[in-house]
Amino acid sequence: MPRPHLKKTTCLVELRHSTFEKKNSPAKAILYAVNLQFTQKHRSSTLCSTMYLVSILFASLAITPLVLKTFFPYFWKDAFYLANLVRTLLKLVLRRRRKPLFLVVDRFLEQSVAHADRPFIVFENKTYSYLDTDRRSNKIANALQRHSKLRPGDTVALFMGNEPAFIFTWLALAKLGCPVALLNHNIRSRSLLHCFNCCSAKLLIAAEELQEAVEEVLPSLREQGVCVYLMVKQCDTPGVEGFSDQVEEASDTPLPQALRSDITFKSPAVYIYTSGTTGLPKAAVINQNRLLVALAVLDSTGVTPGDVIYLNLPLYHTAGFVIGFIGSIETGEFIRIHRDR
Repeated sequence: MPRPHLKKTTCLVELRHSTFEKKNSPAKAILYAVNLQFTQKHRSSTLCSTMYLVSILFASLAITPLVLKTFFPYFWKDAFYLANLVRTLLKLVLRRRRKPLFLVVDRFLEQSVAHADRPFIVFENKTYSYLDTDRRSNKIANALQRHSKLRPGDTVALFMGNEPAFIFTWLALAKLGCPVALLNHNIRSRSLLHCFNCCSAKLLIAAEELQEAVEEVLPSLREQGVCVYLMVKQCDTPGVEGFSDQVEEASDTPLPQALRSDITFKSPAVYIYTSGTTGLPKAAVINQNRLLVALAVLDSTGVTPGDVIYLNLPLYHTAGFVIGFIGSIETGEFIRIHRDR
């Protein structure tokens, strides 16, 4: 049989549900309006916060230079210096990874190609460009290859004052892969012979005005079988050869890089001596790695190709040779050499 009380109960529930929806329709509208208003206020608050932060940012950017100038007047100079230092160090790291080994003379060769006509040396009334310097050093290197028994790795003693020939000769020997002992041209007799023996040099190249100093130690040098070249056209002293004519007759063709293939960063590049005020001079060995680092000395200080290096310090000295000469190779400025006495 049908159960009528269940049907009645169902209808009552539906009626109550319908009544509840009708009664709550205004409440829903109010809730929606409140929610909408809250959302708008939240968006407005977010926009205001964003504008506030942007205003603070622009105000900070505007006032920062004034604050730095007042309280930290050297901030920007320090920042630019550090940035330049990082760039220089990065350049050094990349060069040390190059194959074949990248040396100071290779940097000079790069400059002589990139800036062939740029002045490199100014001495008295003469100017030598990078190309001139490269060719003159090639002539010296080719003359040494032809007339001497010099081999890559042999040490050569350089006995000269401040003059272009000093730089030409050093570059020539660097192209040949030979370390160079820079002798103080003011020392004589026992001290000179001591410096020469410290580096076990097989060849001595001296300036014309130092002929008497060379002849003073010549007997000892001849006993050791050392070749002596003097930068003159002819020399009548037995055991001393004039070298200028040989250089002039030599070719200026470039030297092969293979001559430097056996060099490592630990190989000696230059011997620089102490002054010997408390005894005999002592040799400080500068290897190829340290000489490569010396390229960065002037570059890290902001020196540019338009600057001029006035070199009045002796080239046989650390400051004159490493900072003045080697440093200028990297930056590309020219050197005005003052003849030291």
